[in-house]
Amino acid sequence: MGSQYRDQDFIDKIRKRIIEIRKSKGIVQEDLVDRTGFNLKQIGNIERGISNTSISNIAAIAKALEVHPQELLDFDFDIPKYPPLRKDRKGK
Repeated sequence: MGSQYRDQDFIDKIRKRIIEIRKSKGIVQEDLVDRTGFNLKQIGNIERGISNTSISNIAAIAKALEVHPQELLDFDFDIPKYPPLRKDRKGK
């Protein structure tokens, strides 16, 4: 995985959770602007999945939505099955 790695599926799942929680609480994007200090374009880019936002920004959005960050990550996530670690393959 290079420095430009981007998991669009993961980004889309988080952005959908943000929108879902925001709307369920009656919070508009402008409220997120007020509560996070982000600008409206930045909020829009996050919600459209254009922005590969940082962990710190996810924390700020969770606070603005008054939820634990875990709620933004509450979705199905496929765990890949990797081959054994190098240390476990040694000598075999």
